[in-house]
Amino acid sequence: MTEHVPLDTKDLSAAVASPAIKLENVEKRFGDHVVLKQVSLTVDEGQVLALIGPSGAGKSTLLRCINLLERPTGGTITVDGVTVQADHKINARELAALRSRVGMVFQSFNLFPHMTALRNIALPQQRVLGRSKGEAEERAHTLLRRVGLADKALQYPGRCSGGQQQRIAIARALALDPKVMLFDEPTSALDPELGLEVLKVMRELADEGMTMAIVTHEMQFARDVSDHLVVMSDGGITEEGDPQEIFAAPQQQRTRDFLRAVLDRR
Repeated sequence: MTEHVPLDTKDLSAAVASPAIKLENVEKRFGDHVVLKQVSLTVDEGQVLALIGPSGAGKSTLLRCINLLERPTGGTITVDGVTVQADHKINARELAALRSRVGMVFQSFNLFPHMTALRNIALPQQRVLGRSKGEAEERAHTLLRRVGLADKALQYPGRCSGGQQQRIAIARALALDPKVMLFDEPTSALDPELGLEVLKVMRELADEGMTMAIVTHEMQFARDVSDHLVVMSDGGITEEGDPQEIFAAPQQQRTRDFLRAVLDRR
């Protein structure tokens, strides 16, 4: 008689879990100019994806397509189980559902200059999540401590360094409880020393299991912190895989040329 083995539903759910981000044949055109060419990739929950490549490769456009700041002209985008198809009209409900799952940090900080750090983080929670002012400000204080800026709650952005402003921007994105964080070259506008402050926070988020997709020129960060590396050029994926392996022995000549150029310049 065959022994009946109870089904472990926890293991089953883990086995069939959907990826946090899934892009299928994503295309973006501006008129006759093709910026993204049939890009497909997957980011699992808790994974850190680094996107590297030369300027104009389409990295930032791809990131902006994930949360529909740029509307793709082809393909399918899925974030935390919410799927939108470029060849269908994307309604307001679908847009809100997808964006509620995504936090984004840009090159520029985009903070309200007339509001304190505390209010920059609290106000979006009140408007988007419907939290009370007290709840939102309590969460804001918690996140300011989280990014090492507890003493800056009542400071205005103009009185903060670039690195501090970017950390406030990260706290603001985290305040909306996203499932996925997108970073578009978050240190490119900062001096190296200030950039290290931001990278430290991002390393900590990675260690805590936050799913992240990061466009970066910080090659050491891409190699040491990311779980999966994508090299882009001319609107497509040139190479992808384990970061350590790609940096040690890239398979494609285009990747070798790019890495040689950026690493020799340092």
